[in-house]
Amino acid sequence: MRPSWTGALLLALISLATANAQTSPAWHEKRLLASDLEVSGALVGLPPESTRYVTRDELLAMPQVSFTVADDANFTGVVKIRGVRLEELARRLAAFPSKDMVVAICDDAYRAGYPQDYLAAHHPVLVLEVNGQAPSGWPKAADDHVSDMGPYMISNPKFTPSFKILSHEDEAQIPWGVVRLEFRDEKIVFGAIAPRGAHANDRDVQNGLRIAQQNCLRCHNAGREGGQKSGIPWKALAAMAASSPGDFGAYIRAPQAKNPKAQMYGNPKYDDATLNALTAYFQTFAPSTKP
Repeated sequence: MRPSWTGALLLALISLATANAQTSPAWHEKRLLASDLEVSGALVGLPPESTRYVTRDELLAMPQVSFTVADDANFTGVVKIRGVRLEELARRLAAFPSKDMVVAICDDAYRAGYPQDYLAAHHPVLVLEVNGQAPSGWPKAADDHVSDMGPYMISNPKFTPSFKILSHEDEAQIPWGVVRLEFRDEKIVFGAIAPRGAHANDRDVQNGLRIAQQNCLRCHNAGREGGQKSGIPWKALAAMAASSPGDFGAYIRAPQAKNPKAQMYGNPKYDDATLNALTAYFQTFAPSTKP
């Protein structure tokens, strides 16, 4: 007996849904090797904020991309990269791949954020091989020629800035020493640093927010969000911006001129308008001095 057209349609829809369903990976609950990649956040098939591990062999078994890159600041010359796109990792591992951003966390507490617009514009790749070599054979970090850049790093096949705000241009997010990926709700991550108060929607403040999302959040934290490499949280930056706005802007542009021991990279290309926008933004977090 032939099924009715409505029954056939229902069977077809069920079949399509089954084919497109996200299947849970073979999660590992413990890190067994230093090369195991820690993943957390919204993971497919697991409760929120779970933490699991993916082995290097499992990453190598995923669809790979290969490209030659000459503009990656982590290298002193042209190198050949092989790895897995972060978009592919999100598709396989994240519970909400079309909504979540990817956050890469390094062994020194530096963080690089990959919101949906960055993923779509630049297709960043979790690097598994450099010039055909595993991490033990990778070149040392270009900035000190000593540091190992494994177990993972992130590179872009070809980086062309996709936006410019004042004198801040879209920057390549290319961390090395990556040990963990988080799949996080973009609205929650950036919501933690949303400007406060009556001036939150001012143009300068909104410009400052967009810059801070990509730049400052890498090393400074607002609660659980953001990097902790600097040890200076968002509230401390806000206090500095409110009490000494001139010094705050000068430090952003040339930190070593203010503190020779500062580890922060300077932003010499930031003009006064850009520094003013960042200052105005951070001032929205400072406690009001009005009675």
